[in-house]
Amino acid sequence: MPDMSIVANGERVLADLHALRAIGTYKTGVHKPTFSEPHMRSLAWLTERLPDAGLAGTIDGIGNVIGTSSRPGPKLLAGSHLESQNHAGWLDGPLGVVYALEAARVINSDPSLTGAVEVAAWCDEEGHFGHFLGSRSYVGLVTEADIDAARDRTNGKPMRQALRDAGLAGRARVAAQPSRHIGYLEAHIEQGSLLEGGNLAIGVVTSIVGIWQYRIVFEGEQNHAGTTRMSARKDAGLALAKFCVAIDQRFPVASSPRTVWTTGRITLDPGAPSIIPGRAEMLFQIRDDDPAVIARLEALLLTMAEEARTAGPCGVTVERIRTGTPAMMDSAFQDAIEAASIAFADGRSVRMPSGAGHDAQVLATIMPAGMLFVPSIGGVSHHWTENTGDGDIVRGAQVFVDACSRLLAR
Repeated sequence: MPDMSIVANGERVLADLHALRAIGTYKTGVHKPTFSEPHMRSLAWLTERLPDAGLAGTIDGIGNVIGTSSRPGPKLLAGSHLESQNHAGWLDGPLGVVYALEAARVINSDPSLTGAVEVAAWCDEEGHFGHFLGSRSYVGLVTEADIDAARDRTNGKPMRQALRDAGLAGRARVAAQPSRHIGYLEAHIEQGSLLEGGNLAIGVVTSIVGIWQYRIVFEGEQNHAGTTRMSARKDAGLALAKFCVAIDQRFPVASSPRTVWTTGRITLDPGAPSIIPGRAEMLFQIRDDDPAVIARLEALLLTMAEEARTAGPCGVTVERIRTGTPAMMDSAFQDAIEAASIAFADGRSVRMPSGAGHDAQVLATIMPAGMLFVPSIGGVSHHWTENTGDGDIVRGAQVFVDACSRLLAR
């Protein structure tokens, strides 16, 4: 039987989420780019509430907030992030932070329970300056040179300047302490429609996909669009378009049922209606939780580029610009979430992979990690219409708090 004394305060959870939603509001969502005024105000909001959960913490030198406890016993780290994509949703990130805060308030104040929940808000999970910068800094994977080189993807602002403007210059970066935590637990909206479509309440994440990203460039010949015969053209834009179609034709036979691929941005140079593009660039991404599948698809991509280069009339180059190793979630964490869902969500849970990247995959490199999903209405995310029903939010909070208590009691 579940311990019914360990109860999340659903009204408090919803109030916290709406308080964060009111910071940087955009339509029904939010706009909180990393180190922007709304993002920094959200971090300040969290630090002000840490003492109520028996925690102490400040914003560190890369924009992380880590709330720590002096309570004896095992410690579980939990959290997510508080910045957003541009003009995006209100739950992507804050849901996990507020669940962690609620778990800390409930568990850390209960004298009958052992150990404590510590709370993290990781900076720049959304990759304005570089994906998972905060969590990667915490595990020791971000150098000062990395920070020197980082630029805001929207406006090119150097990260060093952004840190100065945010009042963080000169602050130390918090690093993980070996063996301090029994593991890391993160909650998130699903960002898909499997839970909603199946009338399910909880997703128990089994793995998080690896994300590999490429810059593919076609070099042709810029010329006049009205006077250059079709047979004489070296149109880089047309070559790129044909390549995109070829990917969709050839990737399925080499992929797994879980593989997805996306051309997220296409840029034509000079990009004028009366000029044949002399250069065309695409940013291309592959996601799967099997490294062998990703390696196979990368080999196919390079083969296709060589074939296009040989056939002409344009040159082609492929540059890998990001890699992300898939992460398996800890089996004991999965079991704890599932047990909590049986107790508080009528067992309406499913074990499932995550098609999106999360800070949990970074933390999984140094400690056991787990993730819990709640439904997304219509499967919408990274858009201001992103939403989850209040009942699903409150139920998810109770499952999360219960899972935390089970993990600390092991």
